[in-house]
Amino acid sequence: MKLYIKYMVSLRCKMLVKEELKNLGLNYVNVDLGVVDIMEDITMEQKLQLKENLMKSGLELLDDKRSILIENIKNVIIEMVHYTDELPKVNYSDYISEKLGYDYTYLSNMFSEVNGITIQQFIIIHKIERVKELLIYDELNLTEISYIMHYSSVAHLSSQFKKVTGLTPTFYKQLKDKRKQNLEDL
Repeated sequence: MKLYIKYMVSLRCKMLVKEELKNLGLNYVNVDLGVVDIMEDITMEQKLQLKENLMKSGLELLDDKRSILIENIKNVIIEMVHYTDELPKVNYSDYISEKLGYDYTYLSNMFSEVNGITIQQFIIIHKIERVKELLIYDELNLTEISYIMHYSSVAHLSSQFKKVTGLTPTFYKQLKDKRKQNLEDL
């Protein structure tokens, strides 16, 4: 049996869900971002208890198919941008459509209707968050980051970064360095 969980976007969330399932005596096959495979059927009482316990941690057990599909779209994008070493070489639309088994136009229209932004805008927001992480880690330069994140150039990455954050990548990195210096002065 599959359960779908909203806002389950990190390894910490996965650990929390595993713990909740264990506390309820539910055996799982797999716990992935937004999806849990349970070996047995879940009783209504267990489902209500799980829903209540997850809500305390900011997670939400999903019931309707539309919400589940929207959450699946988000999870595919988050996994693609944050948890793979390199983004797929195919168009994002083809990748998402193939992963979920639906026509991209259908997915895109539903996503926009529910979230008020396009899938492309959601991808850009997450790509910029990933760029921020990579800048903070200070292991790669901007050219390497733009290549990994499939930007056509450093200028394109910088332009998109500034549009989303209001800062240039270089200035963002300097803020981190300045903050570190200020903490050392304490």
